[in-house]
Amino acid sequence: MKPSNILKIDTLDENWRDKDSVMLHVCFQLLKDCIEKENLLDGHTDWDADEKHCLAKKEIEELYNWWLSYTESDIPDDEIYEIETKMLVRLVSVRWALWT
Repeated sequence: MKPSNILKIDTLDENWRDKDSVMLHVCFQLLKDCIEKENLLDGHTDWDADEKHCLAKKEIEELYNWWLSYTESDIPDDEIYEIETKMLVRLVSVRWALWT
């Protein structure tokens, strides 16, 4: 994926976004690209090596599936915002496993 300093965010258009929203989309685009373009789940990682890797794979799959089913609300909502934040925190907690 060259150049590596450019990220195409499929879920955003050219309209203005506040950075809290952009952050959500950026992070999950990175996850999506890692799985779909870099074959994270089918690559070099031995996901059965130990419990840590097994749990990380499960978490990555859950986060990926959540993002694929994610639909953005037109109206800001505290409950939805809290869920999005929890998903971001979960993603950050497994970032150690996002290498190919």
